[in-house]
Amino acid sequence: MGVFDTIAASVIDQMAGEKAGTAKIAIEMFNQYGGLSGILAKFQENGLADITASWVGTGENKPISSQQITDVLGADIITQMAKKFDLDANGLSAQLAENLPKVVDKMTPNGEVSKHSNDLFKVVMSMMK
Repeated sequence: MGVFDTIAASVIDQMAGEKAGTAKIAIEMFNQYGGLSGILAKFQENGLADITASWVGTGENKPISSQQITDVLGADIITQMAKKFDLDANGLSAQLAENLPKVVDKMTPNGEVSKHSNDLFKVVMSMMK
């Protein structure tokens, strides 16, 4: 974990509730997969390019199921992340299915991945308001 991630985690630790937990999960996932581009590539490699394109694009976000999240990331990864955040695997997958499209959408407001698209902390903080 880098210095920025440590600071971000500290700020998020001071917040309470489910949104803070979701924020920590998002940061962990983005770190694990190399940022927004890495996460999008992972989903695209697993046949979900049309879904991720809707999240990046300016139209309506297509939904993703918790099972699709588990299929793409792998049950082992979901289980490891769930344990780290004291959640059950199904709950974690459901949170990711609900929030990942929103996070990606907010990180790509102009409908494209740009150098400014990796400001996860800013996006997470705006979603917590």
